[in-house]
Amino acid sequence: MDCVQRTYRVIVAKPGLDGHDRGAKVIARALRDDGFEVVYTGLHQTPEQVVYATVQEDADAVGLSILSGSHLTLIPRIIDLLREAGRGDVVVMVGGIIPEADIPVLKAAGVAEVFTPGAPLPSIGKWLEDALDAREGELAGS
Repeated sequence: MDCVQRTYRVIVAKPGLDGHDRGAKVIARALRDDGFEVVYTGLHQTPEQVVYATVQEDADAVGLSILSGSHLTLIPRIIDLLREAGRGDVVVMVGGIIPEADIPVLKAAGVAEVFTPGAPLPSIGKWLEDALDAREGELAGS
């Protein structure tokens, strides 16, 4: 990470009943290696648990890993709960098996970016760094 404004904290979560977390662990480690503080919440998290962890950890971003097909139900619920908790500023990114047609729906709901299988790990960290630096600039200017 070149010129981050500060060290950013990221929650990596596996919402829903999906029991496969290898990808989430790989992303968590890659982000940690890029200089982010990473908290991995583990498997089978409810939207409420994801938001609770985000608020408690004062996280800057949430990375949601979903392979189960429940992304159009769980992710908008998490975004709504973040807004209700006064944390609508959290950058939400999603990774996993997301059909191309669902990506615009997720972005309209408030997801900042969607990474599908095969996305290069360095590009994910770079994108998140840039997104958080831009958010910090916007917050400083307001």
